[in-house]
Amino acid sequence: MLKMFPKTHLTIAAAATVVVTAAILMSPSADVEAKRMSYALDLEQGTVSDNGQPAKAASAQPQSAPQATPDAEPAAPAAPQQAKIEEPAAPAAPELDWQTFEIKSGDTLSSLFKDAGFNDGIMLSVIHGDGEADKLQRLYAGETIRFATGAAGELAAIELQRSLLESLKIEKTDEGFTGETVVREPEARPAFASGTIDGSLYYAAREAGLNDRLTMELAGIFGWAIDFVYDVRKGDQFEVVYEELYLDGEKFDTGRILSARFVNRGDDNIALLYTDSNGDSDYYTPDGKSMRKAFLRTPINARVSSPFNLQRRHPVLDVVRPHEGTDYGAPTGTPIKAAGSGRVRFAGWKGGYGRTVILQHGDNITTLYAHMSRLGKGIKNGTRVKQGETIGYVGSSGMVTGPHLHYEFRVNGTPRNSRTVKLPDAKPVPSSEMARFKRYTEQRMAQFDVYRENFQQLALASEE
Repeated sequence: MLKMFPKTHLTIAAAATVVVTAAILMSPSADVEAKRMSYALDLEQGTVSDNGQPAKAASAQPQSAPQATPDAEPAAPAAPQQAKIEEPAAPAAPELDWQTFEIKSGDTLSSLFKDAGFNDGIMLSVIHGDGEADKLQRLYAGETIRFATGAAGELAAIELQRSLLESLKIEKTDEGFTGETVVREPEARPAFASGTIDGSLYYAAREAGLNDRLTMELAGIFGWAIDFVYDVRKGDQFEVVYEELYLDGEKFDTGRILSARFVNRGDDNIALLYTDSNGDSDYYTPDGKSMRKAFLRTPINARVSSPFNLQRRHPVLDVVRPHEGTDYGAPTGTPIKAAGSGRVRFAGWKGGYGRTVILQHGDNITTLYAHMSRLGKGIKNGTRVKQGETIGYVGSSGMVTGPHLHYEFRVNGTPRNSRTVKLPDAKPVPSSEMARFKRYTEQRMAQFDVYRENFQQLALASEE
């Protein structure tokens, strides 16, 4: 039958057969092409997936690369699989051996280092370290210090516990010792106390659960309007919202008074702690007036031993000589506060007044504090002082019969009775803050009502 075709035709047919066969062998099937184009590579995990599924194993039969054509894009080379690299585990922190010492009166830093097994050379390298390491030199009785020793017996760390909230931590690094002060922030929770005065504010406050510090703070808040020695009467009432401080869920102290009410002789006095937009805090009445006056009514918490009296007979000279101030009897060493902010006009010995400080307040008011045992730290002529700052201590210097403070208040050089003179107010809440202050006041007054109602319910329940 082949003889029927010319040799030329047979040659052409054979050549065509070879070409077609080669094309079939060299071209991949449609299924293989589809799988290759749909592979997804995860380079981070080192895996290959097929539309989200793990790729099937490649066929054992080798496949040739497709023949390129002018219109076809070259196929991307297959990315090699990457094995997942396991990160080495971090080395465990070395075990430290801690020694703890409670600092007692007479202890020194050198003696504490010696007790812990370290010499003065190590101590010097610590206090000359970086950061706040030099603060280790200031030690106080009652604090706790800990030394940490490494495996080789070297000093690795020191911790000085100054209080529950503050500690100085020093660690050894490659460059030497470095220290920092760490201050923990306690959780403040509001609490409420209420009481009625039967004998004194001190006993009534103690009965209501207030500690001595809060009681003194309460008296200080209302001290510009109420004389707690002479003005308080039986039946006067007080209510206080204050902070209780917690650390790790346990109460350890009290914080600030947030708001307070004191009913004195039927007059209702309310004080609210307000922090303005600049971060400055002070106590104000609900209408924005400062609870403070420009001057303290009394510069010392003590009884009046001799009042202002321009016809008084002098106890030493036995002659009528005006007593142009008020005397407050108190033990030697009792702190004396500056009645108002001002400048020290005189500080030193002044005849029968003994050790004396005179403060100038503005242009027309001066206050005098006499018979001190010693002056306050840094008090000298020209020094500026703030209201409430300690300027000296009660004594019996000069012409006196016993320890007390002699206090004078003068306006334009004329003596005035400090207990009755009208005192100027401190600055009120500025008008730019009033809208913000009013919103705050509404919240505080509502808080008062809620606490009072709950307190009364608890009191009734306890009586049943």
